[in-house]
Amino acid sequence: MKSCDEIMASRFSGALQLTDLDDFITPSLECIKPIEIPKSKANTGAKIKIQEDGAYMELNESGASEKLQKVEITLADCLACSGCITTAESVLVTQQSEEELLRVLQENQNLHENGKAEEAKLIVVSLSVQPVLSVAERYDLPPELAARKLAGHFRKLGADMILDMTAADDFALLESAREFVERFKSSQDGTKGQIPMLASSCPGWVCYAEKTHGNFILPHISVTKSPQQIMGSLVKYHLAKCKGLSPERIYHISVMPCYDKKLEASREDFYNEVKQTRDVDCVITSIEVENMLINQGVSLNDVEESEIDRPFGVYDNQQLDKILWGHQGSGSGGYAHFIFRYAAYYLFQETNPAIEFKNLRNPDFKEAVLEKDGKILLRFAIANGFKNIQNLVQKLKRGKSPYHYVEVMACPSGCLNGGAQMRPQDGSQPRELAAKLDTIYQNLPQSEPEKNLVISNLYNTWLEGEHSDKSVAFLHTQYHEIEKMNTALAIKW
Repeated sequence: MKSCDEIMASRFSGALQLTDLDDFITPSLECIKPIEIPKSKANTGAKIKIQEDGAYMELNESGASEKLQKVEITLADCLACSGCITTAESVLVTQQSEEELLRVLQENQNLHENGKAEEAKLIVVSLSVQPVLSVAERYDLPPELAARKLAGHFRKLGADMILDMTAADDFALLESAREFVERFKSSQDGTKGQIPMLASSCPGWVCYAEKTHGNFILPHISVTKSPQQIMGSLVKYHLAKCKGLSPERIYHISVMPCYDKKLEASREDFYNEVKQTRDVDCVITSIEVENMLINQGVSLNDVEESEIDRPFGVYDNQQLDKILWGHQGSGSGGYAHFIFRYAAYYLFQETNPAIEFKNLRNPDFKEAVLEKDGKILLRFAIANGFKNIQNLVQKLKRGKSPYHYVEVMACPSGCLNGGAQMRPQDGSQPRELAAKLDTIYQNLPQSEPEKNLVISNLYNTWLEGEHSDKSVAFLHTQYHEIEKMNTALAIKW
């Protein structure tokens, strides 16, 4: 069968990539890409021949041949497949594309122009910090100016509101840290705590775990939603209410550093059957933003600036003008650093512990420990790239993993080097560009989730408390073991 990576060039993470064996795991099965044969044309005498270029030809009894058309499949179809470890390598992405975005924006504009504004949707764009930095570097702009120009670009296309994602990032950090403390305490008293806890914000890693290791690994993965999906809940179920709208009346776009996020947005867990709407309707990546600008013959440098909306208030009264925030630690969101510091205080009453993540076998595997009186209290790690993730999983299976928490990201160098970030223009290596972006990220004003005014207000007003049922419903999720398909169709002949 034709493997997915032969269908189109991919910018998914290593979890969803089949060819780079220097860093990524080889799948046990290749993706099954079916061929559609209309019933009216099917006959028992027909044969299927595979050409050298991978094309499928139907040979009828008279010897004549006809090229068959491939079936177009959606992301949801791909998620249901278990023919390989990926859910999206080169899937024909019909609902998560720049073309679909532009179609929706044009349709919305037509409704306004035809006097049917009441039928139009509120278009909301959420900007993640990693693609903003990628865009800033590509166009040689200061990060905040790049964010404002992106806001101007999307407003010109027809967006109504442009939001930054600091609130979602901080929610994810706080919920993950609280979850870790609870798991650690449970593991110490012999109850259900699953240690090590593994990060859940990378959908490529989560998909790999669901498809290849199932119920062995899944209990270790944090149930806290990723920032993208927390933002989806915030937009569709809080912002919508504030605007007097039903969730399906908002079309929510997120701008992300990798294609895997398209898969995450398409999960059935994040689809409201009653309202017939997804928490995130469309994911656009850094490279797609660049493509949109190129297709319009526009440079971002020439785009008029626009403000970032703040419907939930300001994060810090001392820095009212700041719209772009980072976090101490990795450019993937700083999970390991924040949870380490949080756990050190709430478990061992250690304030401001020295945190130093040291490289171990390679720059993408780092370790930090909290030690007191010669005893190691906490051992954390950061594992980027699937070579390191594979080693981590194998140690877990052998009961040899010494870690309490691991920040896991599918892409080498983490999210700043996401598969859909803009590539270097000067011939340098992606890892070098990621290092440059990391320097910029570390120089951003750093958010402190526990002091974030917006977060404390949203816990009280929207979620009705930090440990409420609403908090669980809107900030947590679940994972599903995907059984492998044991049929002849799954065999690579």
